[in-house]
Amino acid sequence: MSTTLQELREQVRAPVITSDDAGYDEARTVHNGMFDRHPLVIVQAEQVADVIAAVNFARDGGHDLSIKGGGHSAPGFGTNDGGVVIDLSLMRSVHVDPKYRTARAGAGATWGDFNYATHAYGLATTGGIVSTTGVAGLTLGGGIGYLSRAYGLTIDNLLSADVVTAAGHVETASPTENEDLFWALRGGGGNFGAVTSFEFRLHPLDQVYVGLFFYELEHAGTVLRFFRDFIPVAPEEYGAFPTFQIAPPLEFIPADRHGDTFCTAIAHWAGPLDKGEEAMAPFRDLAPRVAEMVGPMPYPALNTAFDAIFPKGIRSYWKGSFVTELTDAAIEQHLIYGPKVPEVSATMHMYPINGACHRIAAEDTAFAYRNATFATVILAAWQDPAVDAERIQWVRDYYNATAPYSEPGGYINFMDDDDRSKVHDNYGRNFQRLADVKRAYDPDNLFHFNQNISPSP
Repeated sequence: MSTTLQELREQVRAPVITSDDAGYDEARTVHNGMFDRHPLVIVQAEQVADVIAAVNFARDGGHDLSIKGGGHSAPGFGTNDGGVVIDLSLMRSVHVDPKYRTARAGAGATWGDFNYATHAYGLATTGGIVSTTGVAGLTLGGGIGYLSRAYGLTIDNLLSADVVTAAGHVETASPTENEDLFWALRGGGGNFGAVTSFEFRLHPLDQVYVGLFFYELEHAGTVLRFFRDFIPVAPEEYGAFPTFQIAPPLEFIPADRHGDTFCTAIAHWAGPLDKGEEAMAPFRDLAPRVAEMVGPMPYPALNTAFDAIFPKGIRSYWKGSFVTELTDAAIEQHLIYGPKVPEVSATMHMYPINGACHRIAAEDTAFAYRNATFATVILAAWQDPAVDAERIQWVRDYYNATAPYSEPGGYINFMDDDDRSKVHDNYGRNFQRLADVKRAYDPDNLFHFNQNISPSP
């Protein structure tokens, strides 16, 4: 029997917001300003009991259901029209156990929240590139970040998770409980339930040594070829990646070069700080630098480096691919499309995912591309709706030009709404096992606002 909205309000202590309530317009927003959706109801969950009630309400009423953590989903999966949104942003506590080097984070926590809590103890784990990204979404997709080569993907540091399933039951997933669910959560996205908390392994890390290097575009080929050859043999403490970037008005960049387009390298060293200056030498010797900023900084500060150019409400569209070998032919395409980056908040990043990531077998987690060396993301982000078509086309053209030199699938956190047909490719040989787990925990596909894995045989 379905529950009425009034009954839902009586069942939960959390705010239950509809279009008749103050705060509705703010509550329904997500990070990507392209989505202006109007849910029937938003439950701003404070406790697991609130999540259970909202899941039951959506299931029994036949409503679409979206789970909103950090709200960073590029396709806007954290909201919908006419359905139920479970907003987890109030469940953002992070409890650190320094003795056992673990932390348990609520599913509404951002990586900024997480790093703030763990840094107090000189500890960290692999998080995202932008600190406002939600812990939940990044983790469920796999978790590529600055520390991937040193400590593995975020899912490689996941110890357990608490999940509200489609049946409204609370399950703990770990290596010893609901092992099939634990396997699927590590890379399978939000297909299997509403995760309410995550327990992570932490690593001793306080400061990192960082270098931001800006090179003229004429040296872009040199930078990409160097990166291709350097990363497979570099110590795992390195976490560098190349980009194409329009120079923002930063103090260390000459004022007369603000707004110019460069090939850049973001180099970061998670090893001993007294080796940091030496670690930057290969990037200094690579080509003449127009500008650079080099020195130690707290790890949480590195994680906020791109926050200012990716604020909430910015319009965005992106695509990603896995690359096993960065060929000369692929580099030629990057040299054609990368310099056409349309504005300061648009870019191409090529993240390395070897090192510690390769010590986990492809079948050990749902993240299938353990053989890949790089994860490329092509991102356009802009403010003016008048240029929507132009920005989207730049991403598509760039992606299509490099796709022949990439793997069939990509990182699901870099997939947009028009990439849902690629879900089988994104999971490769792990897809069938994921479909089996989906049938076991969500046979009616209640959790379908995601890169969806169908429970159908």
